[in-house]
Amino acid sequence: MLLEITDLAVEVNGKEILSDIDLYIKEGETHVLLGPNGSGKSTLFMSLLGFPKYDITRGEIIFKGEDITNLTTTERVRRGIGVSFQNPPAIRGVKLNDLLKIEHGESGEELSPEMKDLATKLKLDQRFLERDVNLGFSGGEVKRSEILQLLAQQPDFIMFDEPDSGVDIENVELLAEEINTLLDKDKKPGMRKKSGLLITHLGYILNFVGADTAHVLMDGKIACSGNPTEVLEDIRKEGFKGCVECCKLH
Repeated sequence: MLLEITDLAVEVNGKEILSDIDLYIKEGETHVLLGPNGSGKSTLFMSLLGFPKYDITRGEIIFKGEDITNLTTTERVRRGIGVSFQNPPAIRGVKLNDLLKIEHGESGEELSPEMKDLATKLKLDQRFLERDVNLGFSGGEVKRSEILQLLAQQPDFIMFDEPDSGVDIENVELLAEEINTLLDKDKKPGMRKKSGLLITHLGYILNFVGADTAHVLMDGKIACSGNPTEVLEDIRKEGFKGCVECCKLH
């Protein structure tokens, strides 16, 4: 088991947002997190990253067999956790080129040919690499920049916060190709080492990135888990109100 979340409860400014969260992700698996706005999806991501604002009041987070519940964000990232934010901030004074070198462990003045090739593949040419991170980038450019940074970092567990929101079909397909690379989808299932958790509102990204299990988050709790195709189809037919009715039956 790569990631084990047990009985997790989280408060923000004294208000409980998440409770009784149990989530287990094996090495090589990709899970998807669905739920209406305000259900706690982003709170779960931030809690896994260890952002101070998100106070874990109960439960534990085990990553690679180690309890990381009380570790700092930096310590968690160093252990192999990465994230693609839905709306990352611009970072003035930090060039994308320099950030990529840090994330990829490069010490030279020039970015390595490998990273330059990946940037070109993601349609981020030298002009973008020399700009401040995300400053003046379009929505699609920001998403591609986030994926490029993850390719440089190569984390073992990656969280994607709505990678398909605000981008056109061409960008979704391009992003999905590199997300599949990050998650070892080009390898046989038994050979995959990287794991992921995707937040998606519409589920469009799942047309291009395969997931093993879907979870529906409702009112701060995981209401149900199951086959991604079946869960998403039910939500498309009945909306999340169908999940509410399903929960009442259990």
